[in-house]
Amino acid sequence: MEVPLPLQRSLGCGIASSQRTHFRIKPFLGILPNGTTKSSGWRTGHMAAKVTYLINASADFSRRRPRKSSTPSSKDSTPRGFGPRTQVPTSTQKKDRKNSEEKEGPGTSSQKEIGSLSADTPDVKIRSDEEETTNINLVPEVDEDGNGESNDEHVVVGLEVPSTREAFSVSKVSHEESVQISDVNKRVIESKDAERISTSEVSSNAGRLQNEKLAATGGVDDSYTSISELRRKEEEFLKLKLESEESLRKETIKKLADSNFRKGNKLFCYPELVKPDQHIEIFFNRSFSTLKNEPDVMIMGAFNDWKWKSFGMKLSKSHLKGDWWSCPLYVPKEAYKIDFVFYNGQDVYENNDEQDFCIAVEGGMDVFDFENFLLEEKMREQEDLLRQKAERERQEEEQRYIEAEKAAIEADRAQAKEEAAKTRGMMQVVMKKASISVDDVWYIEPKPWDVEGSAMIRLYYNRSSGLLSHAKDLWIHGGYNNWKDGLSIVSKLIKSGKNGDWWFADVVVPDRALVLDWVLADGPPQQAVVYDNNNMQDFHAIVPKSIAEELYWAEEEQILFRKLQTERRSREEAIRAKAEKTARLKAETKEKTLRTYLLSQKHIVYTDPLDVRAGSTVNLFYNPANTVLNGKSEVWLRCSFNRWTHRMGPLPPQKMIPAENSSHLKASVKVPLDAYMIDFVFSEREDGGIFDNKNGMDYHIPVLGGVVKEPPMHIVHISVEMAPIAKVGGLGDVVTSLSRAVQDMNHNVEIILPKYDCLNLSHVKDLQFHKSYSWGGTEIKVWFGKVEGISVYFLEPQNGLFWVGCIYGRGNDGDRFGFFCNAALEFLLQNGSHPDIIHCHDWSSAPVAWLFKEQYMHYGLSKARIVFTIHNLEFGAELIGKAMTFSDKATTVSPTYSREVSGNPVIAPHLYKFHGILNGIDPDIWDPYNDKFLPVSYTSENVVEGKRAAKEALQERLGLKKADLPMVGIITRLTHQKGIHLIKHAIWRTLERNGQVVLLGSAPDPRIQNDFVNLANQLHSTHTDRARLCLTYDEPLSHLIYAGADFILVPSIFEPCGLTQLTAMRYGSVPVVRKTGGLYDTVYDVDHDVDRAQEQGLQPNGFNFDGADAGGVDYALNRAISAWYDKREWFYALCKCVMEQDWSWNRPALDYLELYNAARK
Repeated sequence: MEVPLPLQRSLGCGIASSQRTHFRIKPFLGILPNGTTKSSGWRTGHMAAKVTYLINASADFSRRRPRKSSTPSSKDSTPRGFGPRTQVPTSTQKKDRKNSEEKEGPGTSSQKEIGSLSADTPDVKIRSDEEETTNINLVPEVDEDGNGESNDEHVVVGLEVPSTREAFSVSKVSHEESVQISDVNKRVIESKDAERISTSEVSSNAGRLQNEKLAATGGVDDSYTSISELRRKEEEFLKLKLESEESLRKETIKKLADSNFRKGNKLFCYPELVKPDQHIEIFFNRSFSTLKNEPDVMIMGAFNDWKWKSFGMKLSKSHLKGDWWSCPLYVPKEAYKIDFVFYNGQDVYENNDEQDFCIAVEGGMDVFDFENFLLEEKMREQEDLLRQKAERERQEEEQRYIEAEKAAIEADRAQAKEEAAKTRGMMQVVMKKASISVDDVWYIEPKPWDVEGSAMIRLYYNRSSGLLSHAKDLWIHGGYNNWKDGLSIVSKLIKSGKNGDWWFADVVVPDRALVLDWVLADGPPQQAVVYDNNNMQDFHAIVPKSIAEELYWAEEEQILFRKLQTERRSREEAIRAKAEKTARLKAETKEKTLRTYLLSQKHIVYTDPLDVRAGSTVNLFYNPANTVLNGKSEVWLRCSFNRWTHRMGPLPPQKMIPAENSSHLKASVKVPLDAYMIDFVFSEREDGGIFDNKNGMDYHIPVLGGVVKEPPMHIVHISVEMAPIAKVGGLGDVVTSLSRAVQDMNHNVEIILPKYDCLNLSHVKDLQFHKSYSWGGTEIKVWFGKVEGISVYFLEPQNGLFWVGCIYGRGNDGDRFGFFCNAALEFLLQNGSHPDIIHCHDWSSAPVAWLFKEQYMHYGLSKARIVFTIHNLEFGAELIGKAMTFSDKATTVSPTYSREVSGNPVIAPHLYKFHGILNGIDPDIWDPYNDKFLPVSYTSENVVEGKRAAKEALQERLGLKKADLPMVGIITRLTHQKGIHLIKHAIWRTLERNGQVVLLGSAPDPRIQNDFVNLANQLHSTHTDRARLCLTYDEPLSHLIYAGADFILVPSIFEPCGLTQLTAMRYGSVPVVRKTGGLYDTVYDVDHDVDRAQEQGLQPNGFNFDGADAGGVDYALNRAISAWYDKREWFYALCKCVMEQDWSWNRPALDYLELYNAARK
């Protein structure tokens, strides 16, 4: 049978018989205190404590438990493994048992100490279970004949079993060895492979106890006790086991204490090998420390270089020899190191000579794993904060909605009350004019008309009574309640059989009618000629009502209230849906642009996956054939994160390997969780050599989903123009739109602008006085306000330099703007501002560059870097050249224009810091889906319908023929730069192709203006239905032209960037342009630029031409108009394509941020 073994002191046992029975020892399945059946395990981690088990077994158990498997089962219904435990004998029990053995005679042998086992007793190994072993079963081994029987009557075995999981061997126990429970070096017997134990080593004591039990129970075998008894014995065993382990722990700690004391060590811990998720005890020798005279000892510490879970507690004086103090400590699973110091609770510290104490934690996280763990924790914390923020915003929005709805309901109620009162007053006037009938003119049946809610009446009319006496047909055109719902009653009258010229019509009376209103005519609506309208008073008949007047008007007020509510909610829902769609389209466009931006570098560098996420591993591909490393035998990747500021620093150089089936090389990069940007350059050797660093800009790829976000930059624009409050040309648009785009990317942007007396202040929100300061011999007042959501500081010098009624055009513009530039830098200094970037524009704010470098960077603005943008090199070349010298980075408004002007002497010396970045348009101002100047809102989904409606509205407004003809639009300033001779030719060419042409623009030169006035007069007389020249500027009309035209012509001789072609594509109009400057960078010819477009991640989007003559214009314009005539579906698809391309500031803003960071590097 299987017998549980309680932990006990080593006891001697006699040999029951010279015959031997062999047994296997296996783990016992017992009942734990909670009733669960499982294999128990011993606590591990300590030295082997040798304890003795007494095993009693009846010699006939093998007959009662037939051996059919490796684990025999009991014959009765008692669960397997529930055998009786042998009680630990007391000294009295030992004496009684000895007396009993002497009486039993030759059938038994006296009990002996375990040390008296014969020398030929075989060595036995005992192995604990994987976790804890609390019980051991003895199973008889099957004899060769397979019956598994034994003739031994009783067996007693004394076993010493370890309390640790490590298996170890036990040699033979000699008779001379003393068995002392306090000796932690006792030998222990463990069965590892179910090795054999002879029954000659088993005492007959077990049999005697079994016989006594049987006698006490009347011969009933109660070997299997109750579950409660088993639980009690289990608890006793666990208690004894814990006591043994505690004894072992104390002995081990004592030895460690003695050893460390002899060595003069200040501390040790138990266990010595510290692991994560473990309870340990720290021991500190006060006498070896600065705290030796202090009454209290406390510990203060944390884990992982003081980064994780701080702790502090008071130490207790231990039982150990020497001045040892101790405290327990739990080591968390995230720990790789314990850091701590000791102190007296006040101001005396023991900190290991300022090095702090530390204990290494083995087998858990390393530093890198822990850093990632912290980042994951931070990420979860941020996600929780975002969820909480979103929930707060949702609740706040819900509360705002409730409050707004409450206010709106009150407004609806008030409006309903007001309208009901107004209607009641009008109805009282009308009812005074109304009657039941008019003799010999009209009357109503039934008579009297007093049936409440009568659905049908018959109205009789005497034709001969009025103007319709000779009419062949009579029709009633009617309504009710003073024509409240307009014309709602229409019916043809029939000749009655009554005497006279009476005609009648059956009329349904509306439910809420108080008065019927009508006139008579000789035909139905839209066809009648002659009317009888009662001498322009109309006819009115009172509708009898039984309901009280006050109740009727109360009901009418409620009906009006419900109507107003329904209409308002419908409007609000339409606005909400439109706003949501606008936001979704903007987000989708922004995401698409980012992907296009990444793909635009694919011929040189890209990643797989394209969207890099924090915590992932990405493959980086590089094609040296398109760089300065072309032909190099090796290419090395040098990489870091977060603009080269990451905590890990630059990664070791990595040699790139060839990618499969590609001309690219590749390398793998593990992206940390706290990355927001990957930064990299390439070199020809591990130690450097030639570098490809993207012309000093370095390569950067944004990382999504990181714990850390890019810190915001502080950018200040100093400009003399800003749209829409001080706009002359494109400079004002760029300053405003670029600022908004960069601010939308979570950076801080401010603008400093002169406070002209001609400012359009209606677009300035919350304008207020900020401060004043003195500079340049005058007081300068500073005003602050918000324009398009951007913070703007307005400088108003009291010397009147900007009280001249205009922005440009004074003879002293250079002096005025030079004063402004100096005053702006002085304001930054006196205001305590420390911007990262100061961005100045064109000749008008060029002095900022050298004034800053020569003066203000030495006065406290040293943090800033200067970025200078050339919008048009045609003006102020000398000032521009000086600004180029002093700026840190310089730009112009398109890549092609930067190449076109690179040979200019003011530019050429500075090409190493000169970059071309395209301008963009403001997608909120130019948005056909939300454009109030268009008859139909549209997106790329309904571009054909939207543009058709706009063309019809444009034709109607300008008096052009309403026909399905190709329309060419021209929106421009009429200057030689804009190619006015090409514009004239294009107008005539369009008319020759039977198209329509619309021009909107004016000329600053009166001679050019007069020339176009003459042309307009000629065209309006000869082609009045197909040509219109509007020689002024009209904002609403410009929107209608962009939407209604099929093509927008931009034949500029030179064009630094150009916004007209970008706005045209936003509205689905196809651009026809000359290949120059920004026009070449944004318009890709459908026939010739497929590859060039694909390099930028785009599709061809228009028609372009070389040269500056009529032949060039004809080549592009003829192809465009022919496509409209011959390939209409293809043309519509092209309109949809150009409309879906993003020419906003999304992409340029990314380029400018790269430039700003390069300037700061």
